[in-house]
Amino acid sequence: MISVHRSIVLAKYWDFYRILLVMATTSTAEKTTKKKAAPKAKATPKKTETKSGAFAIFTTGGKQYTVSVGDKVKIEKIIGEYAEGDAITFDKVLLVDDGVSSTNIGMPYIANARVATKLVKIGRHAKVTVIKYKQKSRYFKKNGHRQPFFEVEVTAIN
Repeated sequence: MISVHRSIVLAKYWDFYRILLVMATTSTAEKTTKKKAAPKAKATPKKTETKSGAFAIFTTGGKQYTVSVGDKVKIEKIIGEYAEGDAITFDKVLLVDDGVSSTNIGMPYIANARVATKLVKIGRHAKVTVIKYKQKSRYFKKNGHRQPFFEVEVTAIN
């Protein structure tokens, strides 16, 4: 253990003194703390999903989404007048699988295939901070951006 007299003498060498203080506090903290045993987690039965296994892949906003009936997906904002609760149908379907035997693959899209959804929420993602900085030239720009999104729930795959 480091005595008080030694730490005062070493005070003029601040970095060295700071290191010694950290070492002294960690060694005393290790002696006083005892490791406690982690509490045992209770075994919970796994939830079984009752999905049929059917899924589809559709494209909107320059991105592709794999969905099945009942899924909630956050997609890019769609241009137009929409309100929560509206029905939205996507016709750019790339793949449909019924979960049993057949899979339809489009070239590039499947004709007469639709993914019916319901608009659940209109919102914006968390803020992303954009900083532009150039050293030695007093150049500093800071901007924030919140990307809008639609949260939709898939009601049917046709």
